[in-house]
Amino acid sequence: MSTKAATITAVTLVVISFLVAVVLYPSMPDPMPSHWNAAGEINGYMSKFWGVFLMPLVSLGMLLLFLAIPRIDPLKANIAQFIEAYNLMMVLLIVYMLYVYALTLIAALGYQFNMTDMLLPAMGLLFIVIGFLIGKAKRNFFVGIRTPWTLMSDTVWAKTHQLGKWMFVGAGTVTIICTFLNESAFGVMMIALLAAAFVPIVYSYILWKRENPD
Repeated sequence: MSTKAATITAVTLVVISFLVAVVLYPSMPDPMPSHWNAAGEINGYMSKFWGVFLMPLVSLGMLLLFLAIPRIDPLKANIAQFIEAYNLMMVLLIVYMLYVYALTLIAALGYQFNMTDMLLPAMGLLFIVIGFLIGKAKRNFFVGIRTPWTLMSDTVWAKTHQLGKWMFVGAGTVTIICTFLNESAFGVMMIALLAAAFVPIVYSYILWKRENPD
């Protein structure tokens, strides 16, 4: 996805989220649902203002950060090498945030549904897509599996991200499968996500030690 198309799409989505917030604000209860347990039931609330405007504000902040990174990263020339994947990642993350926002508003309007059942497939799909996208990432300081060892070596970076790609795809697949299992599946999902987060870190250290033996 080109930078222009991604920027227009992301800005449009964020603007729509603010318009929705303004239009629906009078209809929202105070306080609003803001947290759900593993069973998908509401177990936390926040004030009406933050319940309505927090997610659009977070999405705006995320958008500004994504737009700034290719300009401020000391390795911005590397980001330019995977800019299409980077742009797609920006749009997908904002779409996911606004999907969660839409579910929050629907719940606040009194509609009954299981939040976990609605979130897990979207989360799983997001992890799968991000996995393939980070597999394209080149060494930089903001996006990808950034450890002291990946940042010091293009080879370690590349090999770590190839493993990380499949770890994220696996974690996403497990997350989708957990949608159809009972509540105990939450633990399985967390194990898969933690493995996707930490196994590549350990792997990057092992690779770096092979390149730099004592």
